[in-house]
Amino acid sequence: MQTECIPDLFGFEAVERRRVEASFDGGRMTSDAGALLLGRTARAIGLIERFARCFVDHRAPELIEHEITTLVGQRVYGIALGYEDLIDHDQLRHDPVLAALGGKLEARRSRCAALAGKSTLNRLELSRSEPTRYHKIGHDGAAIERLFVDLFVEAHTAAPDQIILDLDATDDPVHGEQEGRFFHGYYGGYCYLPLYIFCGRHLLAAKLRPANIDASAGSREEVERIVGQIRARWPRVRIILRADSGFAREALMAWCEAHGVDYLFGLARNMRLEAEIADELAEAAADSQATGQAARRFKDFLWTTRDSWSRRRRVVGKAEHTPKGPNPRFVVTSLTAEDYDARALYEDVYCARGEMENRIKEQQLDLFADRTSAATMRANQLRLWFASMAYVLMAALRRIGLAGGQFADATCGTIRLKLLKIGALVRLSVRRLKVAMASVFPYRQEYRSAYALLGDAVR
Repeated sequence: MQTECIPDLFGFEAVERRRVEASFDGGRMTSDAGALLLGRTARAIGLIERFARCFVDHRAPELIEHEITTLVGQRVYGIALGYEDLIDHDQLRHDPVLAALGGKLEARRSRCAALAGKSTLNRLELSRSEPTRYHKIGHDGAAIERLFVDLFVEAHTAAPDQIILDLDATDDPVHGEQEGRFFHGYYGGYCYLPLYIFCGRHLLAAKLRPANIDASAGSREEVERIVGQIRARWPRVRIILRADSGFAREALMAWCEAHGVDYLFGLARNMRLEAEIADELAEAAADSQATGQAARRFKDFLWTTRDSWSRRRRVVGKAEHTPKGPNPRFVVTSLTAEDYDARALYEDVYCARGEMENRIKEQQLDLFADRTSAATMRANQLRLWFASMAYVLMAALRRIGLAGGQFADATCGTIRLKLLKIGALVRLSVRRLKVAMASVFPYRQEYRSAYALLGDAVR
């Protein structure tokens, strides 16, 4: 007689004379039970439904298995949970918690899963502005861009007196023959050059661009659109643009001056600028040599270029000397000395721009905004927007549900690891879906607090 055995039964080293065995027979389970917090966050800010309204569905209604809202939510939640590739959804479409987030526990057709697989989601990502015979789903890029700013404004209970918009370009390496790929000498490879605009932790724009352009290309148009949308809601708010020297361009500075927007940009150093702070550099060098530590001096002066600037502008020079040698730096600004003196302008205001680098890292490392491997720029831009919406969702969870706790300043990756990746047994009955999470979960108090705070926001 053939011996009966359990398939996929794994035996491990015994512990206290007890056998340790494992097998894939636990039934309906999930490793992402904490994602229910994401669903509550999305309802609090209305993210999924509003994002879905930016798409147009020309499919025959009687043939539709997966609604646009379900598809959009599945993609955004998947990215937030760490599943960057569409192929992951061939397994995720059977996940009961992700199905609950999508508002659809069972398929209408017997041969389908509750959620979509990679092929259906791929057709969503390949959607066009105008639907065609083979691409029935379209999307409105302008509506998606407006939604980012709307969500930012609605995150405030009252209009702030002042906001600072940070602009930056970064590299998005590509490894195929994607449309718009170019070699970038500074980054040393083929890439895209996306433009990001943040206000603190709020993402306002993520624009995919080819790499054969200046870092500031298109920034004036993006700023004009965003500023117009913000001022329609907050007409009296003071707006300051902040960026590195790649954005210190006449067109952008002149637009700011003409429209009552302040700016603070890095300024590329040259021999003329360094000569302007030569005395301060000498003083800093003497102090550094005497103490063995870095020394700084600041100089505030008016400056213009020989032919590219239309007017004289305020420039602050940082004359710094370190044990490794001189390190002069410059910024140009429309802010007056009454607003900020030279040292405060550079050290307190301009240097805070570095915090935006952490937001870009979250975008590209934690939420996979650099997975732009589709053939067309259009599809890759939509992929970037999906990742960006996942960032907005995670940032809202951090801002609303985790305020005041140990994860209030945690990165998206840490929040996902600590609060969303929870093993659970799922029981589905006629009356309810019960998600039984691990009893030994170490962050139960943080989960309970987030649940309560998000519940208040939903109400």
